Amino acid sequence: MTQRRTQIFATAILMPVVLMVAGCGRDAPKAEPLRPVLTERVGTADNTASSNYSGEVRSRVEQPLAFRIAGKISERLVDAGAVIKPGQVLARLDPLDTTLSASSAEAQRQLADADAARFRELKRQNFVSQSALDSRETALKAAAAQADLAKNQSAYTVLKADQPGVVGQVLAEVGQVVTPGQPIFRVARPDTLEVSIAIPESRLGEARKANEAEVTLWAEESVHFKGKLREIAAMADPATRTYAARVSIIDADPRVVFGMTASVRFPGSGSAGRISIPQTALFQKDAKPAVWLVAADDTVNLRSVEVERYVDERVELKAGLQAGERIAVAGVHKLSDGEKIRVTEKAATAAPASVSAPATSSQPK
Repeated sequence: MTQRRTQIFATAILMPVVLMVAGCGRDAPKAEPLRPVLTERVGTADNTASSNYSGEVRSRVEQPLAFRIAGKISERLVDAGAVIKPGQVLARLDPLDTTLSASSAEAQRQLADADAARFRELKRQNFVSQSALDSRETALKAAAAQADLAKNQSAYTVLKADQPGVVGQVLAEVGQVVTPGQPIFRVARPDTLEVSIAIPESRLGEARKANEAEVTLWAEESVHFKGKLREIAAMADPATRTYAARVSIIDADPRVVFGMTASVRFPGSGSAGRISIPQTALFQKDAKPAVWLVAADDTVNLRSVEVERYVDERVELKAGLQAGERIAVAGVHKLSDGEKIRVTEKAATAAPASVSAPATSSQPK
């Protein structure tokens, strides 16, 4: 009995020791890792916002030249890029058919003329009536008109320039059969150079307010030309929702060539000094804009802001932030007030100095 009591007593003493030793072998519970959050130092717009648009150098006056009759092209005398003068022959059609038609019409005119002369003599001798003579005179006039028409048709086999310009495109080749009015060349006036661009609907107001523009050629990036917005299409392109526009190039020199790609920059409305943040930093609290401000101890707190305007992927603010403060710019919908985060710093970014728009082939007429 005494031995059993001794065993129970020993077990009671050793049990806590065993539990302590077993507990020492277990890892302590790990703290939950901090959420990594991309942040950014608040910056200001460093200059007046401007808008850049890529486009193509074209002429204000672009004239398609075509033959007035159908036929097969037998000769083409100019190539694309050729400088032409008024009256210069550009191409010819095969004249065989028109020559034969003109010869046939002239023969019919001569026959009608002889017939009319014979009836005049017969009328003088009172062998025919006046109505018979009138019929022959009318036939002569019709034959003469047909002969003149055939002669004109023969002249239409030669395509001439009616104004000075530069051949921008060659649209048909030798041996090709063309129809009346089918364009053979596209001729542009070199003294009316413009850049054809497309303006997004959101930038239409700024473009209309701009009094001047700056044109830069992609081939000559160091050379700038003054420009002026000449026209904006009345309707937007239904697919792209952009408005075709033309910017005249003032005092263009020979370096500006048709078909070149050019960049047009319009000065903006003046946003220097405004606080600018990415749109991804905005958080809606009670339907009002706010941002997550990162404190010195890396905790986040929600702060309301006032939006001035949206500029593409950024937002300009009226109030709520100061330059140099740090805000969260990604994952803002997963944060909670007072939460401690692991800061991933992003370089301070100012509002973009320009906003680019893609080139388009839309052209106002």
